[in-house]
Amino acid sequence: MFDNFGREISYLRLSVTERCTLRCTYCRASEDLCPKQVELNARDLVRIVYACADLGITRVRLTGGEPLLRRDIVQIVSGIRANSKIRDISLTTNAQMLAEYAAELKQAGLDRVNISLDSLKPDVFYQMTGGDLEKVKAGITASIDAGLYPIKINVVLVRGLNDLEVDDFIALTRDHALDVRFIEYMPIGEGSQSEILRVDNLKILQEHPSLQPVSPRNTGQPSRDYQIQGYKGRVGFISPISHQFCADCNRIRVMSDGTLRTCLGQEQEVSLVQALADGDEALKEKIRAAVLTKPAGHNFRSAHLNARGMSKIGG
Repeated sequence: MFDNFGREISYLRLSVTERCTLRCTYCRASEDLCPKQVELNARDLVRIVYACADLGITRVRLTGGEPLLRRDIVQIVSGIRANSKIRDISLTTNAQMLAEYAAELKQAGLDRVNISLDSLKPDVFYQMTGGDLEKVKAGITASIDAGLYPIKINVVLVRGLNDLEVDDFIALTRDHALDVRFIEYMPIGEGSQSEILRVDNLKILQEHPSLQPVSPRNTGQPSRDYQIQGYKGRVGFISPISHQFCADCNRIRVMSDGTLRTCLGQEQEVSLVQALADGDEALKEKIRAAVLTKPAGHNFRSAHLNARGMSKIGG
């Protein structure tokens, strides 16, 4: 499946819920507890994946909110795994519940996990997220034991909070196949750009000359990867603002309410709900038509890109 700019669309990010257990400073800090919003059932979520697979999607990432809040998350993973056209299934989580799910998710067919971890200091982690760092550590250990490799650690640097922990994060890659990725803040929803740091790849690389570039694990991935010789993991930089990678974008997003968005940094959306009711062929046609409207690039610099926060779009 190709868009109008010749990009082959092979990657689906599927948000299964808007609900989350945390309130991160750059995502939903001012929100109270997340009430359950309208969410598609497991059967329809899997139907969307199957329709996308028939159109050329081979990789699926399950996101949220916090996807482990879905009681049927294992059912969703196993349903997707049953489709031989899907070669890779991953999941992004805050890991507050991961220790209890990791082995079962692996058995159901999950290949790997991305874990949000913004500080290695318990007090700073709580200040930034409201979460428990020990639960994240337990989730990482359980993921290692389950073989959910490569485990990717997502870090958003915030001035005055965790910006002096870069060395500690890089050290995590020494003994385990953990890929630490420093992610540039994307101005969607909450978060003051004066507090969020631009990911200064050059500065970090200058301070760590032992980091050497390595080939990407997947085509179309946004991360620029580096590795220290002898270390098991990698260090990556994801910088959508300062190093735009739209020309190689291979993804679309579907939100938990059945809305498709072809670009994270644009507000154009298409509902798939009626197409689900009309049948699988109608669903595929709706997705195919939406892909043809995928823009050439994002619009993150727009001051109006705030209709939905990241937890609603799918982080």
